[in-house]
Amino acid sequence: MSYAVKEIFLTVQGEGVRAGTVAVFLRFAGCNLWSGLERDRAEAVCKFCDTDFVKTDGVNGGKFSVTELAEKVLSLWQGEGERWVVCTGGEPLLQLDDALIVALHERGFKIAVETNGTILAPDNIDWICVSPKAATKLVQITGHELKLVYPQDENKPSDFTHLNFDHFCLQPRDDSYLGAQKNATHSDAAFQYCLQNPIWRLSVQTHKTIGVP
Repeated sequence: MSYAVKEIFLTVQGEGVRAGTVAVFLRFAGCNLWSGLERDRAEAVCKFCDTDFVKTDGVNGGKFSVTELAEKVLSLWQGEGERWVVCTGGEPLLQLDDALIVALHERGFKIAVETNGTILAPDNIDWICVSPKAATKLVQITGHELKLVYPQDENKPSDFTHLNFDHFCLQPRDDSYLGAQKNATHSDAAFQYCLQNPIWRLSVQTHKTIGVP
Protein backbone atom coordinates (compact mmCIF):
# COMPACT_ATOMS: atom_id res chain seq x y z
CA MET A 1 0.00 0.00 0.00
CA SER A 2 1.12 3.56 -0.70
CA TYR A 3 0.28 6.15 1.96
CA ALA A 4 -0.55 9.73 0.94
CA VAL A 5 0.83 12.10 3.57
CA LYS A 6 0.33 15.85 3.77
CA GLU A 7 3.06 16.52 6.34
CA ILE A 8 5.15 14.98 9.13
CA PHE A 9 6.81 17.02 11.85
CA LEU A 10 8.01 16.90 15.45
CA THR A 11 5.99 19.09 17.78
CA VAL A 12 4.42 19.45 21.20
CA GLN A 13 0.80 18.36 21.22
CA GLY A 14 -1.31 21.45 21.60
CA GLU A 15 -4.79 20.30 22.57
CA GLY A 16 -6.80 17.65 24.38
CA VAL A 17 -5.81 15.49 27.33
CA ARG A 18 -2.29 14.89 26.01
CA ALA A 19 -1.48 18.58 25.51
CA GLY A 20 2.17 19.31 26.24
CA THR A 21 3.40 15.87 25.11
CA VAL A 22 6.18 15.76 22.52
CA ALA A 23 5.15 13.70 19.49
CA VAL A 24 5.74 13.23 15.79
CA PHE A 25 2.61 14.41 13.98
CA LEU A 26 1.77 12.34 10.92
CA ARG A 27 -0.93 14.11 8.93
CA PHE A 28 -2.51 11.98 6.26
CA ALA A 29 -4.01 13.59 3.17
CA GLY A 30 -7.73 13.28 2.51
CA CYS A 31 -10.98 13.22 4.49
CA ASN A 32 -14.39 11.62 4.10
CA LEU A 33 -16.32 14.69 5.35
CA TRP A 34 -14.85 17.47 3.17
CA SER A 35 -12.66 17.70 0.10
CA GLY A 36 -10.51 20.35 1.82
CA LEU A 37 -11.21 22.82 -0.98
CA GLU A 38 -12.82 26.14 -0.05
CA ARG A 39 -15.10 25.96 -3.06
CA ASP A 40 -16.70 22.85 -1.51
CA ARG A 41 -16.97 24.06 2.11
CA ALA A 42 -20.61 25.15 1.92
CA GLU A 43 -21.66 21.68 0.76
CA ALA A 44 -19.35 19.71 3.06
CA VAL A 45 -20.58 17.47 5.87
CA CYS A 46 -18.07 19.20 8.18
CA LYS A 47 -17.98 22.90 7.37
CA PHE A 48 -15.72 24.34 10.10
CA CYS A 49 -12.45 22.43 9.59
CA ASP A 50 -9.37 24.65 10.04
CA THR A 51 -6.77 22.17 8.74
CA ASP A 52 -5.02 21.88 5.37
CA PHE A 53 -4.96 18.19 4.43
CA VAL A 54 -5.07 18.57 0.63
CA LYS A 55 -2.32 17.04 -1.53
CA THR A 56 1.08 15.83 -0.30
CA ASP A 57 3.03 19.07 -0.52
CA GLY A 58 3.62 19.85 3.17
CA VAL A 59 6.79 19.44 5.22
CA ASN A 60 8.07 15.88 4.68
CA GLY A 61 4.90 15.11 2.73
CA GLY A 62 4.69 12.64 -0.13
CA LYS A 63 3.76 9.08 -1.04
CA PHE A 64 5.37 6.39 1.11
CA SER A 65 5.57 2.64 1.42
CA VAL A 66 5.00 1.25 4.92
CA THR A 67 8.74 0.94 5.59
CA GLU A 68 9.53 4.37 4.17
CA LEU A 69 6.86 6.02 6.28
CA ALA A 70 7.85 4.31 9.52
CA GLU A 71 11.50 5.20 8.91
CA LYS A 72 10.61 8.83 8.17
CA VAL A 73 8.69 9.07 11.45
CA LEU A 74 11.65 7.54 13.31
CA SER A 75 14.11 9.96 11.69
CA LEU A 76 12.25 12.93 13.16
CA TRP A 77 12.36 11.76 16.77
CA GLN A 78 14.95 13.45 18.97
CA GLY A 79 16.40 12.53 22.34
CA GLU A 80 15.07 10.23 25.01
CA GLY A 81 11.59 9.84 26.39
CA GLU A 82 8.49 7.90 25.44
CA ARG A 83 8.06 7.91 21.67
CA TRP A 84 4.65 8.98 20.40
CA VAL A 85 3.34 9.42 16.90
CA VAL A 86 -0.02 11.14 16.43
CA CYS A 87 -1.86 10.06 13.29
CA THR A 88 -4.20 12.79 12.16
CA GLY A 89 -5.65 14.31 9.00
CA GLY A 90 -8.08 14.87 7.41
CA GLU A 91 -9.26 11.47 8.43
CA PRO A 92 -6.34 9.17 9.28
CA LEU A 93 -8.37 5.96 9.41
CA LEU A 94 -8.85 6.14 5.65
CA GLN A 95 -5.20 5.01 5.48
CA LEU A 96 -3.83 3.88 8.85
CA ASP A 97 -3.79 0.07 8.74
CA ASP A 98 -2.42 -2.96 10.56
CA ALA A 99 0.83 -2.98 8.58
CA LEU A 100 1.73 0.59 9.51
CA ILE A 101 0.70 0.05 13.13
CA VAL A 102 3.07 -2.92 13.36
CA ALA A 103 5.89 -0.99 11.66
CA LEU A 104 5.58 1.98 14.01
CA HIS A 105 5.40 -0.24 17.09
CA GLU A 106 8.50 -2.10 15.93
CA ARG A 107 10.34 1.23 15.96
CA GLY A 108 9.35 1.89 19.55
CA PHE A 109 6.45 4.29 19.01
CA LYS A 110 3.15 4.43 20.79
CA ILE A 111 0.40 5.40 18.37
CA ALA A 112 -2.33 7.97 18.92
CA VAL A 113 -5.06 8.65 16.39
CA GLU A 114 -7.35 11.65 16.06
CA THR A 115 -10.42 10.56 14.11
CA ASN A 116 -13.92 11.81 13.36
CA GLY A 117 -15.24 8.43 14.52
CA THR A 118 -17.02 7.44 11.31
CA ILE A 119 -14.57 4.57 10.61
CA LEU A 120 -13.82 1.76 13.05
CA ALA A 121 -10.25 1.97 14.35
CA PRO A 122 -7.89 -0.99 13.85
CA ASP A 123 -6.72 -2.94 16.88
CA ASN A 124 -3.60 -2.09 18.88
CA ILE A 125 -3.79 1.71 18.73
CA ASP A 126 -2.48 3.08 22.02
CA TRP A 127 -4.62 6.25 22.23
CA ILE A 128 -7.90 6.87 20.40
CA CYS A 129 -9.29 10.40 20.31
CA VAL A 130 -12.67 10.75 18.63
CA SER A 131 -13.91 14.18 17.54
CA PRO A 132 -17.53 13.97 16.31
CA LYS A 133 -18.36 16.19 13.39
CA ALA A 134 -21.79 17.41 12.23
CA ALA A 135 -24.60 14.94 11.57
CA THR A 136 -22.43 11.85 11.13
CA LYS A 137 -22.99 8.41 12.62
CA LEU A 138 -20.29 7.44 15.11
CA VAL A 139 -18.91 3.97 14.50
CA GLN A 140 -16.00 4.29 16.93
CA ILE A 141 -17.91 4.67 20.20
CA THR A 142 -15.15 3.70 22.63
CA GLY A 143 -11.72 5.16 23.23
CA HIS A 144 -9.50 7.17 25.51
CA GLU A 145 -10.72 10.68 24.68
CA LEU A 146 -13.78 12.25 23.10
CA LYS A 147 -12.99 15.80 21.99
CA LEU A 148 -16.00 17.80 20.86
CA VAL A 149 -15.59 21.03 18.93
CA TYR A 150 -18.10 23.44 20.48
CA PRO A 151 -20.62 24.68 19.56
CA GLN A 152 -22.06 22.55 16.78
CA ASP A 153 -25.68 22.82 15.67
CA GLU A 154 -25.95 19.06 15.21
CA ASN A 155 -24.15 17.88 18.37
CA LYS A 156 -24.67 18.67 22.04
CA PRO A 157 -22.13 17.57 24.66
CA SER A 158 -24.84 15.63 26.46
CA ASP A 159 -25.25 13.43 23.37
CA PHE A 160 -21.93 11.70 24.11
CA THR A 161 -21.35 11.35 27.85
CA HIS A 162 -22.97 7.89 27.94
CA LEU A 163 -20.25 6.54 25.64
CA ASN A 164 -17.26 4.56 26.89
CA PHE A 165 -14.45 7.13 26.88
CA ASP A 166 -11.98 7.86 29.66
CA HIS A 167 -11.96 11.64 29.09
CA PHE A 168 -14.34 14.21 27.60
CA CYS A 169 -12.90 17.46 26.21
CA LEU A 170 -14.72 20.52 24.93
CA GLN A 171 -12.81 22.64 22.43
CA PRO A 172 -14.02 26.08 21.32
CA ARG A 173 -14.70 26.16 17.59
CA ASP A 174 -12.27 28.25 15.57
CA ASP A 175 -14.30 30.70 13.52
CA SER A 176 -11.44 33.17 13.12
CA TYR A 177 -12.37 33.69 9.49
CA LEU A 178 -15.53 35.37 10.83
CA GLY A 179 -13.60 37.66 13.19
CA ALA A 180 -11.97 37.55 16.61
CA GLN A 181 -15.17 38.32 18.51
CA LYS A 182 -16.83 35.16 17.22
CA ASN A 183 -13.95 33.08 18.57
CA ALA A 184 -14.14 34.84 21.93
CA THR A 185 -17.84 34.01 22.15
CA HIS A 186 -17.19 30.32 21.52
CA SER A 187 -14.39 30.23 24.09
CA ASP A 188 -16.59 31.76 26.78
CA ALA A 189 -19.45 29.39 25.95
CA ALA A 190 -17.18 26.34 26.24
CA PHE A 191 -15.66 27.67 29.48
CA GLN A 192 -19.09 28.18 31.04
CA TYR A 193 -20.32 24.77 29.91
CA CYS A 194 -17.36 23.04 31.55
CA LEU A 195 -17.95 24.95 34.79
CA GLN A 196 -21.52 23.69 34.89
CA ASN A 197 -20.73 20.18 33.63
CA PRO A 198 -17.37 19.14 35.14
CA ILE A 199 -17.26 15.79 33.37
CA TRP A 200 -15.96 17.96 30.51
CA ARG A 201 -12.42 19.31 30.38
CA LEU A 202 -11.70 22.53 28.47
CA SER A 203 -9.33 22.00 25.53
CA VAL A 204 -7.52 25.07 24.19
CA GLN A 205 -5.62 25.16 20.89
CA THR A 206 -2.31 26.08 22.50
CA HIS A 207 -0.32 26.54 19.30
CA LYS A 208 -2.66 29.30 18.11
CA THR A 209 -2.51 30.97 21.51
CA ILE A 210 1.29 31.10 21.75
CA GLY A 211 1.90 31.60 18.02
CA VAL A 212 3.82 28.49 16.98
CA PRO A 213 3.13 26.28 13.93
